[in-house]
Amino acid sequence: MMASHAPRSTYDAYRGRLEDYFDRTARQNWVDLTSDTKVSGIRATVRAGRDRMRAMLLDWLPYDLKGKRILDAGCGTGALAVAAAQLGAEVVAIDISAGLVDVARERAPSGLTIDWRVGDMLDPQLGQFDHVVAMDSLIHYETGDIVDVLAALADRAPSIAFTFAPRTPLLAAMHATGKLFPKSDRAPAIVPVAEWKLQRLLAQRLPSHGIAASERIVSGFYTSHAMMLARG
Repeated sequence: MMASHAPRSTYDAYRGRLEDYFDRTARQNWVDLTSDTKVSGIRATVRAGRDRMRAMLLDWLPYDLKGKRILDAGCGTGALAVAAAQLGAEVVAIDISAGLVDVARERAPSGLTIDWRVGDMLDPQLGQFDHVVAMDSLIHYETGDIVDVLAALADRAPSIAFTFAPRTPLLAAMHATGKLFPKSDRAPAIVPVAEWKLQRLLAQRLPSHGIAASERIVSGFYTSHAMMLARG
């Protein structure tokens, strides 16, 4: 599944844990979080942060997406894929969780060009794209693994927008004490990433793609940093 750019052992190990988590443990939690269902105050801040992040990533794409092929890498319950398709894009929306993809397919309005897939965002059979968006789908990986994934995707798209968990003092402390693990299950932890280190590795591995945009969103218990890499 992993292209030659990345060590399969690390990537595949975490992918397997995430697949099990989202399909067996957290499916209903994510269904609720990404709907209008009333949630706790903490989850409400996460929902609001994700809504802001999704809107910003879409704003970074061209307004008219007609004829553009987009990969929603880690589509979850499909909100970003639907929004991009409503702007005219031909979207391939893929996630490792079959349960979440089922929800996304059921929620999507008819008449949109969305190819819902269950599998690996790096599957070479997905083909080439004009833009790739990976919203909060790389937050469980170490810095080197994130760069490996982006290097693989860079061969397939001139534009990649992605998010990572920034290393802030609070997130670093929570990670060190294990508090980025949900209390009642064994989800893979969110891994805080130092922005300076990520930028340095990106410059080394991806000289063809520069940072075209970079912005952080903080909403209560949601903290995520977005970057857009653009070829040339």
